[in-house]
Amino acid sequence: MTSSFGSWPSPFTAAHIAQASPRIDGARFVGDEIWWGESVPSEGGRITVRSSSGAEILPAPWNARSRVHEYGGGSWTADADGTLFFVDGADQRVYRMPRAGAPVPLTAPGAAYGGLRAQHGRLLAVREDLRPEPHVRAIVEIPLDGSAAEDDAALTTVIATSGFVAHPALSPDGSHVAWVQWSTVHMPWDRALLHVAPVDGDQVAGGDQIASIATRAALQPEWTADDELLYLDDPTGRWNLQRVRLTDTSATPPPEPVAPADSDTGGGLWVLGNRWYQPLDDGRIVAVRTNGQDEIVLLGADGRVELLTVPITAGASVDDATGSRVLISGSGATVGAGLWCLDVDRGTVTTITGGDEADAAWVPRARPVTFEGRHGAVHAFDYPPANPDVTAPQGELPPYIVMVHGGPTSHVSGAASTAYAYWTSRGIGVLDVNYGGSTGYGRAYRERLDGAWGVVDVDDVIAAARGLADAGLADPDRIAIRGGSAGGWTVLSALVRGGTFGAGISRYGVADLRMLAAETHDFEARYLDGLVGPLPETEAVYIERSPLSHVDRIDVPVLLEQGSEDRVVPPSQSEAIRDALAARGVPHEYVLYEGEGHGFRAAETIISSLETELRFLGRVFGFDPQV
Repeated sequence: MTSSFGSWPSPFTAAHIAQASPRIDGARFVGDEIWWGESVPSEGGRITVRSSSGAEILPAPWNARSRVHEYGGGSWTADADGTLFFVDGADQRVYRMPRAGAPVPLTAPGAAYGGLRAQHGRLLAVREDLRPEPHVRAIVEIPLDGSAAEDDAALTTVIATSGFVAHPALSPDGSHVAWVQWSTVHMPWDRALLHVAPVDGDQVAGGDQIASIATRAALQPEWTADDELLYLDDPTGRWNLQRVRLTDTSATPPPEPVAPADSDTGGGLWVLGNRWYQPLDDGRIVAVRTNGQDEIVLLGADGRVELLTVPITAGASVDDATGSRVLISGSGATVGAGLWCLDVDRGTVTTITGGDEADAAWVPRARPVTFEGRHGAVHAFDYPPANPDVTAPQGELPPYIVMVHGGPTSHVSGAASTAYAYWTSRGIGVLDVNYGGSTGYGRAYRERLDGAWGVVDVDDVIAAARGLADAGLADPDRIAIRGGSAGGWTVLSALVRGGTFGAGISRYGVADLRMLAAETHDFEARYLDGLVGPLPETEAVYIERSPLSHVDRIDVPVLLEQGSEDRVVPPSQSEAIRDALAARGVPHEYVLYEGEGHGFRAAETIISSLETELRFLGRVFGFDPQV
């Protein structure tokens, strides 16, 4: 069958995409079972907890979702006896749910919790209280007897700060607690400290008894002995493992690098539940290493490094370990998102959930590509059109969508994606760009964006789009750009630049920097200081860089999509662009999804969004889409 690109019939419906590959949200060994968190799109994106026994541990309407730092993470954990601890999305309280029992609250209403950690019979958490001014975050121990369910005074506070905290970890003998901490003027990937405090019974020492380990951007402390701590840091420009022995917490001991490599074990600390490595009982370590794509390695106690054969190449998280078994979630070049159990001694890899093998005839394998840009190399992944039943007319080039991830300090890796197959199976190529500022290529690549947001990211996506067209792989007149949040900012900024993209799709995108600085949440309140410059000194730059200041330069159709409950990038941003486009008569559409926040989770929203985007591109680029 011969048919023009964009109009190919496809088995990948929007409904199929909405239900495919639910997001895995942490995993743990619980007795003889494996438990994992999983999104349920048909229930508004509710996070449930499931078991390898086939049972649903957390029934509806309970929803394990944290809103700490807005991005949440670490919303559930469990002990070896099968007691579930979780943060309910409705009230942000922590609940305890015994096996076959009903949830009972452990914390009082008012504050939000996340980053739950059940260790040695104790429950640690990150607590965020937005009621006082300034707002307060803390590492706390939550009593398991329910005594803090009505009285916050029953909580044991490890540290309280107007800054930010993450990754609490208790030593095996309970004598010390470690955590990561950063100030309101830094983002955690720029500057974050590792702290250690002694614990005497239930009392945590404070003040000058807290040891601050010299770090640059610390992540994920894990104790391997009562006096030995592993953590991640990037003193050389790459996040690698470090080991420190705490013989005296009043001094700052020097760290010891563990198997350093020109790749990253670590990433942007956007959510509280990330785990990039797990130590095994015998001294070995299973870790993620990222240089564009992810790989899983086994670091021997003798320093040897072994590449492990697992299907994961993207979004890898080493969630838990017991004995020689490790739980790893993510997705791969040939498999969808899933959870696997790896036994490093036996060499076995068992699929626990998801991980469906992708049909290569329908789901194209990502092709790593690099383009030369104004600021250096630009890394991306190309997903060309793929449909075994259809060919395009000879000489016709396909339309393409350039995907721009959010953050901007985030990262994409090439992986089998039914979400991208929705486009590629219809004859629309996808180019996923890791523009300057992205993680996964080291600090220097990440810092390329410092002071240059709206410049470097735009230059890089334009270089990638033009490079693809110059190679004869894409129709230069039918390249669209699509992104959400910070990616939406880059979309609008690229459209202002003009000359490369024939259409833009901004999903809850930033339109005005001053408005964002005034309205956004605490976690990113000072993010713009590094990306653009401090206010009020650089206000002129904020005005000049903002797409809203230059809407008169946008001359191609724009689709704006927004969640009504978005507190990171409020609807006012999309609505300001909408009104400005309307005033100039620029073709545009605006879709507001009621009840959605920063990111679309409900199945009906995902379906509507995909179908709206496909019809939009069909109208703009002149093809008849098979919705």
